Amino acid sequence: MRIALLSFEYPPETGFGGIGTYAYYQARALAKLGHDVHVFAGATKAGVSHSEHEGVKVTRIKREGVVHGLLDSARKSRAWWFQNRVTTGFDAYEGLAKAHARKPFDFVEAPECGADAMVSTTMLSVPTAVRFHSPARLIMNIYDTPKIDRVLTAFAEQLGINQAQVLTSCSQFLADEVHARMGEQDPIHVIPNGIDVPLFDRDEGIDVHARFGLPKDKKLIFFANRMEERKGIHIVQKMVEATLARYRDIAFVFAGRDLFGYMEKKILPWVKDHQLQSRFFYLGQLGLPEVRACLKASSIFLIPSLWENCPYSCLEAMTAGRAIVSSDCGGMPELIEHERTGLLARNGDPASFVQALQRMIEDDGLRARCGAAARAEVEHRLTDTAIAARSVDVYRACLAGRPPVPERVVRPVAPAADPQALGELRTRVAKLEAELAEAQRREAAARTSRQYRWGSALLNVATLGRSKRQP
Repeated sequence: MRIALLSFEYPPETGFGGIGTYAYYQARALAKLGHDVHVFAGATKAGVSHSEHEGVKVTRIKREGVVHGLLDSARKSRAWWFQNRVTTGFDAYEGLAKAHARKPFDFVEAPECGADAMVSTTMLSVPTAVRFHSPARLIMNIYDTPKIDRVLTAFAEQLGINQAQVLTSCSQFLADEVHARMGEQDPIHVIPNGIDVPLFDRDEGIDVHARFGLPKDKKLIFFANRMEERKGIHIVQKMVEATLARYRDIAFVFAGRDLFGYMEKKILPWVKDHQLQSRFFYLGQLGLPEVRACLKASSIFLIPSLWENCPYSCLEAMTAGRAIVSSDCGGMPELIEHERTGLLARNGDPASFVQALQRMIEDDGLRARCGAAARAEVEHRLTDTAIAARSVDVYRACLAGRPPVPERVVRPVAPAADPQALGELRTRVAKLEAELAEAQRREAAARTSRQYRWGSALLNVATLGRSKRQP
């Protein structure tokens, strides 16, 4: 098949987060399987550039023309996310349209976050799969953004979603959230993120002890993520304080972009005041080779996030065979089975994390068993080529006019949850399953009448393109 991937994020130039990492692994895996793959990505400098690596063609585009000028009012209103999605969508369309005219693509894949497919699904007749990672309507309220930006960003992303022929999600949790909170009635195929295991295992020759001054005589607890509240950075101080006070042979290592100055303004001054510089290390933003090297040198990987789908930070820690202590939020129980592939702590509860860390620190056997089981889980079902093959199966079925019925993934519940929360979760899941079953029965009629309640100003525009979905 000839497959295009639209992803503003793509390493190394714009490989900012999980979407970029997914696009990188997915593109290379599709090429390994013998497909003709072309990625259309963003750029940091104005212009268009072309390259090729490992059988993947890459076109990077950044325009600062008419569309950029039309968005002045959005920028003045602090609608930064929205203006980014509009420019991303137009840039992706420009590159895709030219390549498609020369040699048509069989299928296009794009993330919902970024609205990369917003323009191309409107202007081009090419089957498109939109993949859910982190929709604006579900996460933007976590950030300090004006209401106009949240509304317009959700609107931009929805245009691409409405006009896709296939919808996929990296976790069952996220698929359920999209059905329940975004009103999506079309089936969503759950295909988790995949990872290139041989690439991860490659020895890059990086000595993190020498490069970063990390101690060799202590167990390292490693955090690698953005320093923001969504990733739980605001609750780690209590974890660090309680853990370091109890164990002298422990050191914490943090890596990631300090987007909002949380590390610089709050945590590092606290570390200095308590003279913990020899047991607390902040390395800043690292490249993937450095992150992998730190993972391999660590004993425990920490994921205190408040909201996650199927994060690569966890996949990489699993591949490294690390013992993982994670929040039980979102899609994490789909990756971490409590007490088998890691330990799950209650979302947002520092005391629960401290207890889980204590168990991992004190029980060498538990750490070893969880790490080995996590690695085996990756090898069994989360390799990049296995995930790419599942995607292709869905694309081919769609092209053949027989889209498969998505298999529902059973999301395990962490024992750390209290009985009341567990009961509420079971009730919610039962309600979602009933709603989904009813929605599927109404699907044929609903294709011509579904509407989202976005407000009268956006309603008619938001539903444009729904007829492009194929039954």
